[in-house]
Amino acid sequence: MAHIDAGKTTTTERILYYTGKIHKIGETHDGASQMDWMEQEQERGITITSAATTAEWKGHRINIIDTPGHVDFTVEVERSLRVLDGAIAVLDAQAGVEPQTETVWRQASDYDVPRIVFVNKMDKLGADFDFSVNSIKERLQANALAIQMPIGAEDDFEGIIDLIEMKADIYDEDELGAEWDTVEIPDEYKEEAQKRRDTMIEELADVDDSIMEKYLEGEEISIPEIKAAIRKATLNLELFPVLAGSAFKNKGVQMLMDATVDFLPSPLDVKPYKATNPDTDEEVELKANDDAPFAALAFKIATDPFVGRLTFIRVYQGTLESGSYVLNSTKDKRERVGRLLQMHSNHRQEIPEVFSGDIAAAIGLKNTTTGDSLTDVDHPLHLESMEFPEPVIQVAVEPKTKADQDKMNNALQKLSEEDPTFRAETNPETGETLIAGMGELHLDIIIDRMKREFKVEATVGAPQVSYREAFTKQTSAQGKFVRQSGGKGQYGDVWIEFTPNEEGKGFEFEDAIVGGVVPREYIASVEQGVKESMENGVLAGYPLIDLKAKLYDGSYHEVDSSEAAFKVAASIALRNASKTAAPVILEPIMKVDILVPEEYMGDIMGQVTARRGRVDGMEARGNAQMIHSFVPLAEMFGYATTLRSASQGRGTFTMTFDHYEAVPKSIQEEIIKKNGGNPA
Repeated sequence: MAHIDAGKTTTTERILYYTGKIHKIGETHDGASQMDWMEQEQERGITITSAATTAEWKGHRINIIDTPGHVDFTVEVERSLRVLDGAIAVLDAQAGVEPQTETVWRQASDYDVPRIVFVNKMDKLGADFDFSVNSIKERLQANALAIQMPIGAEDDFEGIIDLIEMKADIYDEDELGAEWDTVEIPDEYKEEAQKRRDTMIEELADVDDSIMEKYLEGEEISIPEIKAAIRKATLNLELFPVLAGSAFKNKGVQMLMDATVDFLPSPLDVKPYKATNPDTDEEVELKANDDAPFAALAFKIATDPFVGRLTFIRVYQGTLESGSYVLNSTKDKRERVGRLLQMHSNHRQEIPEVFSGDIAAAIGLKNTTTGDSLTDVDHPLHLESMEFPEPVIQVAVEPKTKADQDKMNNALQKLSEEDPTFRAETNPETGETLIAGMGELHLDIIIDRMKREFKVEATVGAPQVSYREAFTKQTSAQGKFVRQSGGKGQYGDVWIEFTPNEEGKGFEFEDAIVGGVVPREYIASVEQGVKESMENGVLAGYPLIDLKAKLYDGSYHEVDSSEAAFKVAASIALRNASKTAAPVILEPIMKVDILVPEEYMGDIMGQVTARRGRVDGMEARGNAQMIHSFVPLAEMFGYATTLRSASQGRGTFTMTFDHYEAVPKSIQEEIIKKNGGNPA
């Protein structure tokens, strides 16, 4: 996991080469990498989808997932971290911690994933190992433990000193880095290496009592003791070992593999995963035990042109044989597993069975989607699912011919099954199809895949912002629906109190009915009615979010009341409430980090302000400045071109969604007018 261009895929390629998994190294910039198998990845030289593979190193089997660094594909990082036991964070030695590094680090912390850090590109101009280690401490607030020291840097990077064993690995100038000499530390590095080793032991003693005791007594601490202490501290997330190397120049990758085996957890080391028994609501601990009842999480759906729908699963306990039945306990449906495959990027190897701790792909699971729990038919369990960010950008798509309409609908359905951050919906009034995603690149790739994989030609509109709506005041309102037209009538009457909820908390419904004034069988319909109305908003047709609804009064008719009538009554209550709830339109605010040479600073900061943005701080990066800012997404379309011309091609920026904020009044009026909505 890392920021884009830190070298994740190149590092993975080297791991596969040195473990004997592949026999020829492919480079991302040549479009020949094994892990970047999609045509779009090879053309653009970036990773778009996470690719899974398995390798063997010194008697250990390692499941590897290479994840994208671009913020638009954050879903791939999220779901990979949910199912992995450990992670390697890759840094660019010249840049240190970058904006997307912070995002993926936070995601890994959310799932308590132990990490080691590989400071890559030590051969690059401006490479600085110490700067990178300090950036981990300062920007990530993480306890980085340097367990190596580079010999030289940039063009003079020729090897690595192991501070644990106090030896030097000097690489031959052979291109493939399979040969190196382990030698005494060169004289000119001895003093510095000893100083750094002492610092490493001190930092280790801070988190390990037995090391502290020996350190204070002045006793010799053995190499196995140091390694055991580092492993324990890494598993407890107290320390993050840092290593150096250059994957492209084939230096340091074997030592990184050793550190993976030495310090990252096996499935037996991680804290037991929690699951819930749906029958009793009791919490159950999953143990990496082949004899226990089967439990797994579906973390990814992919469409393979040869075998169809693949469901990637992580097995937490038990085993699963091909041809057997499982229970999708999330949807309460039995499913048959046709075949089981071990994946190497997009290559498949059929296997008869998967075991506890394995990652594999299953064919034949028709009803399973990302985040579903798969368990033994007689032992249902709900595993904790995953949360994904809401899409922030949308475009209208239209098939070029009528014949393409069905093909396009089928393609969009398959693509949204694969990617939980991608949505496709049809506007019931205009018949227009809107697709929504995490950014312009995300939607570009989706449209490109529709064309190549599904042979759908589509016309694409200009990007639009996915606005939201929210109430800002507490209010109560009645919703009454009465219809009498011969025969059976309709009657539903509710009083609901609406309160703005905290940002990100979503919709909460409370049943506060006393004395059965609204019968129990209609309560769910009231909730459903509010929910469905929220989808269409109250101002300009955007979803209403973060709202509490408390049903506290109402009335019913013995004969005429029905679920449908109460559903309509609830939607009327929401509409009536909007008149006094001071609703607003919310827009996505992006965290924008811009890196520019010093001389363009003034102009660029002016651009941020002109785009309704605010500068949140700056920091020096060599001869350049990193400007941290927050800017509305609506103002960021086409910014890449603006920045390129303003900085003569020398500026770069990254953008991640941060939060929603109310739009200024004048812009709100414009949006309502454009959408033909109702100003509240």
